[in-house]
Amino acid sequence: MARNNKIRFRLAMLGALGLLSLAGCGGDSSESPAPIAEASPEAPMKEQPGEVEQPRAVQQMMTLGTRQQEAGQVQVATSESRQWQPYERAPEFSHMVALPNQVITMSDGTQLFAKVTLPGSSADEAATGPFPVVLTQTSYNTSLGSFATAVGGANEFLVSRGYAHVVVDVRGTGNSGGNWEAFGEREQQDYGEVVDWIVQQPWAQPRIGVEGISYLGITAILTAQQNHPAVKAAFPIVPIGDGYRDIVFTGGNVNATFIPMWMGLVTGLGAVPLEMAPTDPFAFFKALPERLFGAALDFQLPTILKALLGEPKTAYDDDFWAIRSPLENADKVNVPTFIVGGLFDLFQRSEPLWFEQLSGRVDTKLLIGPWSHIQAAGIPDNGLPKDGVPDLDTLRLQWFDEYVMGLDTAVASQPDVTQYVLGLERYETTSHWPHPDMRAERFYLAPSEETVPAMGSLVQEAPEAVGEQSTIQYPLNGLCSFSLNQWTAGFVGLMPIPCAEDNSYAEAEAIKFELPAGEDGLYLNGPMQADLWVSTTAFDVQISVRLDTVHPDGSTSPITNGLLTASMSTVDESRSRFVNGEMIQPWHTYSQEDVRQHDPGEIRKVSVEIFPSSAYIPPDSSLRVSVNTSNMAQGIPPLITTLKSALGVMTLHTGPETPSSLVLPVVPAANL
Repeated sequence: MARNNKIRFRLAMLGALGLLSLAGCGGDSSESPAPIAEASPEAPMKEQPGEVEQPRAVQQMMTLGTRQQEAGQVQVATSESRQWQPYERAPEFSHMVALPNQVITMSDGTQLFAKVTLPGSSADEAATGPFPVVLTQTSYNTSLGSFATAVGGANEFLVSRGYAHVVVDVRGTGNSGGNWEAFGEREQQDYGEVVDWIVQQPWAQPRIGVEGISYLGITAILTAQQNHPAVKAAFPIVPIGDGYRDIVFTGGNVNATFIPMWMGLVTGLGAVPLEMAPTDPFAFFKALPERLFGAALDFQLPTILKALLGEPKTAYDDDFWAIRSPLENADKVNVPTFIVGGLFDLFQRSEPLWFEQLSGRVDTKLLIGPWSHIQAAGIPDNGLPKDGVPDLDTLRLQWFDEYVMGLDTAVASQPDVTQYVLGLERYETTSHWPHPDMRAERFYLAPSEETVPAMGSLVQEAPEAVGEQSTIQYPLNGLCSFSLNQWTAGFVGLMPIPCAEDNSYAEAEAIKFELPAGEDGLYLNGPMQADLWVSTTAFDVQISVRLDTVHPDGSTSPITNGLLTASMSTVDESRSRFVNGEMIQPWHTYSQEDVRQHDPGEIRKVSVEIFPSSAYIPPDSSLRVSVNTSNMAQGIPPLITTLKSALGVMTLHTGPETPSSLVLPVVPAANL
């Protein structure tokens, strides 16, 4: 809800500006698109091979705010469809040569363990350097890198083309000293000190590209934020943006699937000092229990317990989460950055936000595939190359060749934004995220006049009749759904569990509404929001919203979802995203002082953030929205909130006074 009338006035003015400047914006959904703004010399079109550079038209779009800044208007180029151009550079070296294990001493005396791999003309002799450097910093143990590049192994594709590759165990993991605290302030300080060490080595040029997948991608972007002059480019794959909102406490609900599994993975893989075993067995067996139990007892178990018990500094958005939310310092990234994300990734929410925050400040590209977390890492396969989009090794090589090695690769002519479109099952390109031709369209939830469990509908006029539909507050909803695959990083998808591919089972008791796609189909691209009027017989309620494509045979395919605890629904409108006058992405405060007790019987509007996606619903299919009272796979409320919401019944209210609705990011299907 708005803080005061001044904020409402400012937002109204911003909305008015959006009406004048956004392509495709208008007073209602029947209006034709507004003309785009005149071309601006400040927004040149990057050349395609063989083309003369032309100016690109620009328009205004609103960004989403962060903890530190309010939402604002930015200029973006109008949409265009560029084709990916191939890039190739042959290997120069036939071998990788590993130097003896390295020890890097931090300013507090802690020693970090590193492996250095150089290009070589034989198995035993490194080529003459110095070389540009690729830096990867991992929590998963450099000793395991020889088995999986994704957890920190030397990248042969890059090394054979003239790069040195440095892989470092972050403090408290692998063979490094210190205590692990998951992106804490001291760990972040280490990143810059590692770069200081690299540039002092005789085999290194002061030209470094930072990269990695997941934890390794997060360390890459946090390293880029330190503005070390030697860091020239970043290539983070599936990096987090906002630790609280993305996954750990989505909608005020603690993730009890991935987070414990991940912390256990770090302990199991990253806390075992394997390099000590062959050289000093006594030290190894002495260090092993210290690592395993120290990491668990000092940081992991206390953090999980505090989250589950609702300890305020953990359960509410606070400094602990701000430190672990790299997107808060996006303005400190001053190097070209290529973001890779996934439509079903753990950090699905923030990956496109990275592009939005960096665009216009540094050279940046965005690629979003149809991936879960581990699929983006190539487990079992990410499906690239496809539709002209190169594989990730080639994309990373071109990015580093241009900005680290200093070659002319024409990377600026590649598409700025490439997204996989569910339903079309192919990649599409455009000039910005959100899609420049997207407009916010509101659809109202209209219950069927038939008896329960008849399917309701989505309509563009608020229904005149008052409606009420109820469902039991059941805490185990979603335990067997596609969410279980997404929020276990994709590991469940490796097993033959039918209900993890189709949401029908999880939606059996949900309140459902459908929208036929129409003769042109329905193309959605961007963030989404559900504004629901709800009441409960308990003292709180969790609200889960799912979007699916319903096929002619009745089967469904997941698109995206949102989750929110009603008492945590306070929205700061000054940080929320508005498009053509409609809020389409709420920014919840999640602060302890903004918690609002939900009294039994009270009818309250809650705005649920639905994570962004890109999907096309074909003409013979429908969009389904289902509303339920939990999504255990994504998150469960802390214990005290669980007790308040137990044994309740949630009622969804519709009608002229309680117009429950859904705001969708609609792009003309002709853009495809």
